[in-house]
Amino acid sequence: MTNAAPRPSGAPDKPVLDGLEATWSRRWDESRVFAFDRSRPRDEVFSIDTPPPTVSGSLHVGHVFSYTHTDTIARYQRMRGKEVFYPMGWDDNGLPTERRVQNHFGVRCDPTLPYDPDFTPPEKPDKRQLPVSRRNFIELCERLTVQDEQVFEELWRTLGLSVDWSHTYQTIDANARATSQLAFLENLARGEAYVAEAPTLWDVTFRTAVAQAELEDRERPGAYHRLAFHRAEGRTDERTDDRTVLIDTTRPELLPACVALVAHPDDERYQDLFGTTVRTPLFDVEVPVVAHPLAARDKGTGIAMICTFGDTTDVTWWRELRLATRPVIGWDGRFRTEPPSGVETPAAVAAYAKLAGATAHTARERVVEMLRASGDLRGEPRAVTHAVKFFEKGDRPLEIVTTRQWYVRNGGRDTALRDQLLTRGAELTWHPPHMRVRYENWVGGLNGDWLISRQRFFGVPIPVWYPLDGAAVPDYDHPIVPDRSALPVDPSAETPPGYAAAQRGEPHGFTGDPDVMDTWATSSLTPQIGNGSPTPTCSPGSSRWTCARSPTRSSAPGCSPRSCAPTPGTTRCPGGTRRSPAGSWTPTARRCRSPRATWSRRATCSRSTARTRSATGRRAAAPARTRRSTSAR
Repeated sequence: MTNAAPRPSGAPDKPVLDGLEATWSRRWDESRVFAFDRSRPRDEVFSIDTPPPTVSGSLHVGHVFSYTHTDTIARYQRMRGKEVFYPMGWDDNGLPTERRVQNHFGVRCDPTLPYDPDFTPPEKPDKRQLPVSRRNFIELCERLTVQDEQVFEELWRTLGLSVDWSHTYQTIDANARATSQLAFLENLARGEAYVAEAPTLWDVTFRTAVAQAELEDRERPGAYHRLAFHRAEGRTDERTDDRTVLIDTTRPELLPACVALVAHPDDERYQDLFGTTVRTPLFDVEVPVVAHPLAARDKGTGIAMICTFGDTTDVTWWRELRLATRPVIGWDGRFRTEPPSGVETPAAVAAYAKLAGATAHTARERVVEMLRASGDLRGEPRAVTHAVKFFEKGDRPLEIVTTRQWYVRNGGRDTALRDQLLTRGAELTWHPPHMRVRYENWVGGLNGDWLISRQRFFGVPIPVWYPLDGAAVPDYDHPIVPDRSALPVDPSAETPPGYAAAQRGEPHGFTGDPDVMDTWATSSLTPQIGNGSPTPTCSPGSSRWTCARSPTRSSAPGCSPRSCAPTPGTTRCPGGTRRSPAGSWTPTARRCRSPRATWSRRATCSRSTARTRSATGRRAAAPARTRRSTSAR
């Protein structure tokens, strides 16, 4: 009988993985295996540009999938002999960060308050948030994002990403702010950026403008109300001998904002009405009856009221038909105190007084009560479920208010620029190929320029000031721009060239633009922020993130900052909904690390196609659905 070989001293009874990953991670750091060598020639460089994850949420299983795919590409290119540029960025500005800071510290920003250098946030946040100055609020944002980024980096390191950790960036750091502000100034110099006062999609919770790309439809219960408008004296419907015109609406509270009735030009039922006027119920305002091809003959009674503003179709009608403006809803989502123009009779003014200061929901209930009492509500409201526009991060329906905002031309109203965007898209290699079609559909669906200004605090400031006339009224047509060597600047705290600080807000002085840029205005520039040089780029990420990178946000508008665009799918919860960092059923990346080793999880992610296992071991669909990517967008 042969004796067994003696067991080496210290050898375990069976192979274990404990400590192995930490050992290799430490060795990678010490030997700088993944550090980028900038001395290598350009044709040997493979540059990867990923959407920086939003640090206000939690990394989840979707991030593990998508970033593992990107890391697989990076490792493959290294094995082919390429010098891989693979930085990591943190998207740490914008509304998500502000909301997290408000909830974490129990504070809210009040720009009217002075800076308190000794401010300390409360140990236990109260439901009634403590108002703090803008500068104090920004300092809290910076403090919390640093902590969150450390947690994110720890998780990414544990997952074994071959990132060059000596090269990281933030979308709010000085370099990112300077890059984004420089791009804005170049847009302005080329005539691509402009300021305009116009109807704007408005989130009443955050009190900020919202861009078209940030909208989402949500099914909400509503009701159709049939209202009777009154024809002019002596006019009746020849077919029914009726002096009323019936319309259906889900927003009767906007009656005081009504500026016209509209029907399709080919609708025979209303031919005799075109060119005449009717009077609104309750508010007795005379409004014209007009024709427009967007009016739906098969919807409701076939004739609708145009209000300023109930939805984007109202905006289109108002602009193309050159109608009057009667705004009633303010920035806070409540009805204005003063009635709009045209509401003049004592009865009409008294009716509007019942709405002043009310929310849209409360005003709707009060208007319905008054219409029922006046006999102008025909029948009872008919319940419906319909799509309502929301800001993707908001919890209340959007309103449309008139505000002054900054826009960047993006092809929505410029055919030549739209063709240029499509040409740039055709130059890319898309993975999977059908994402090129989605990109083209996205570009073709643009119906307005990119609204980039936001009425928030923790973001990249719009780098302009405005001169004041003798009455201290801003001249928005002649903005003052900073010297490019001075970037980044904060016009709310700094002084423009040729002025003294004491002239702020004074006659013949200046005022700074108080707004910040949409976070996409910075995220769309990550090739410049991360690379620092125009190297060939592979950009994994969402189709929306790719779309945001229009040539108008590039310092070299005649070229594309990348050569290929892989787009991962989205992982789903058991109910079929997309996982998100704030979702109620979203396994975090930390849970993905246990009980299996990280590399077994990476192997699973690398093999995944249309269907894969979720972090909990259940089967979960992962279709290539990419309105957002798995990068917390």
